[in-house]
Amino acid sequence: MGSNYTEAFSVALIDAAFDKDESVRQEISQALRELGYHHPRQVLLACHSYLSKHSKLVQVHRIIILHSMEAIVKETINQLDQPLARMVISLASEEMTRSKEVLPEWQEAASKLLVALGCRFINEVMEEILQKFQPGVLPHFFVVHTLASLSTANVYGMVPFLTAILGTMLPMLGMAKQEAMKSVFTVALGHFSESILEYLANLDKAPDPTVRKDAFSSEIYASYDILFNVWLQHKEAKLRMSVVDAIGQMAYLMPHDKLEEQLPKLIPGVLHLYKKHPEHFHITQSLCHVLDAAVSMGSRILETQIDNLLSILHPQVCAPLDYTNHMAIKNHNEALRCFTVLARAYTDRLIAFLLQKLEVNNERTRIGTLTVLKHLINSISSQLESKKPLILTGMKLTMQDSNNKVKRMVAQVISAMAHHNYLELEGGELMVEFIIRQCALACELGTPKPRSYDPDEVTDENLRNMCDNILNLLTTTVMKMEDVLWPFLLQFVTPVQYLNALAPVCRSLAYLGAKKQQTNSKGFLLDYQERDLPKPEALLTRLMVVSSFPYRGRGRGVPALRLLQVAAPIVHPRVVQIWAEEIPPLIRHLEVRTKDDCDKVQEDVICRMDISK
Repeated sequence: MGSNYTEAFSVALIDAAFDKDESVRQEISQALRELGYHHPRQVLLACHSYLSKHSKLVQVHRIIILHSMEAIVKETINQLDQPLARMVISLASEEMTRSKEVLPEWQEAASKLLVALGCRFINEVMEEILQKFQPGVLPHFFVVHTLASLSTANVYGMVPFLTAILGTMLPMLGMAKQEAMKSVFTVALGHFSESILEYLANLDKAPDPTVRKDAFSSEIYASYDILFNVWLQHKEAKLRMSVVDAIGQMAYLMPHDKLEEQLPKLIPGVLHLYKKHPEHFHITQSLCHVLDAAVSMGSRILETQIDNLLSILHPQVCAPLDYTNHMAIKNHNEALRCFTVLARAYTDRLIAFLLQKLEVNNERTRIGTLTVLKHLINSISSQLESKKPLILTGMKLTMQDSNNKVKRMVAQVISAMAHHNYLELEGGELMVEFIIRQCALACELGTPKPRSYDPDEVTDENLRNMCDNILNLLTTTVMKMEDVLWPFLLQFVTPVQYLNALAPVCRSLAYLGAKKQQTNSKGFLLDYQERDLPKPEALLTRLMVVSSFPYRGRGRGVPALRLLQVAAPIVHPRVVQIWAEEIPPLIRHLEVRTKDDCDKVQEDVICRMDISK
């Protein structure tokens, strides 16, 4: 396609882009972009020329063209030359600041085009933008907005400019009177801080590895002083949330002595916002950043705030969680992160607090506390090493709770403990026994739901199925659990109260026994004197009887036969060979037939007996 034809085609598409029909507009815009992907220079020049010549073009039309240019630039950035980039940068800057009023859709489209170009031509974009960001003059809203967006879009390109930008911006904060300007400055400071932190965390990839945090600390602290002491008190909720977002990022860059000095005011100030705002995520996220910054620098003042922090954070994780509310889930996760951060420095205080809360006989309190414990066990396992016996002891009380929701959470904590080697310690077998008791729950399938149905209800069947899965996972995926479960699980084969748990128990024992036989493990052979284990004859009797009714007890026949074969050396050496020959065909027979098949065979046998009479 010749350049003249491409240019003419581009102009035709640009001209038609503001069709009355929305679907047609989208088709034309997409066609313009596709053409631009193949011929970026010609199409961008055509767009530039069209916007330059039609100064009175309606806003919506201009927005469509600017969005198309942004899409083309993003797709073809490496094909653009500097002169063309400068032309488009100048155009986008003019479009963005032509009106002194804030016209979001139009100016945002121009800003996005500048940001797209700034991903490669950062010096050219900054040269243009900084002409409109002069000391002593309040800049256009979208100039600040663009600087903020650029700082996260091109971290390595923007951070070298931020020392000068912060120095120019600081006096402007006092000049900002309108809420919108205060908000955009606040967002920019948060983005700048985030970019600096990312730059410092990846100095090995940075163009200038000599950059240090203290190059920004004084300006960040001076900005924080205005944001926290003045703007955070603003009556407008949206501005307060912007401020609290920014403060969380800025805390990492503040001088250590200044942050330490501010903590007695900063933490209560952030916590107080919980009472003012129904949506808590941004508050909790900011608090987590502040706590992380304080712990990382070894704050001593933070210890004086612990009791207040725990008393406010704990209800955040105890509150009922609405899984359809995305922000509520994010807040819940941030609150858990706060506990993780605090546990790094105040493990003893935190564990003592949580174990005390476990003693409170309240559903929400116990579930929330167990949730925190599970999170800590998974996230900071090494730091809890010395606390394992204490945590195991503290869990005993919760295992007596009859509430299924609490029991579900207890089971999840036990699963986490197993993966981090808690259950090998004294008290670990009690945890396994708890799981088995839930596996033994008797459940009626298809029980109708009550009229006042609780969507978060945990039925006996739910709990039993979950614990079946937990036992299976602990057996097959946690190597150190082998010596905990074998031969301990044999204790649950013969007692009547565990009859309904025989299927999962036999599956686990058969798996573990077979594995120990394959590795010639000494632990396979049993010491009946040392442990309270069922005698060989009791084991044989129980497994033979339940195998005679293979489809009862959730199909326990096949697992029982598998265990019988594996346990042959334990029962009697002389049955090993016989069972190795006889049991596998029985298992195969049961695996390819259903209960209905067996019932039909029994009916046929009875029928033939009646006929013969």
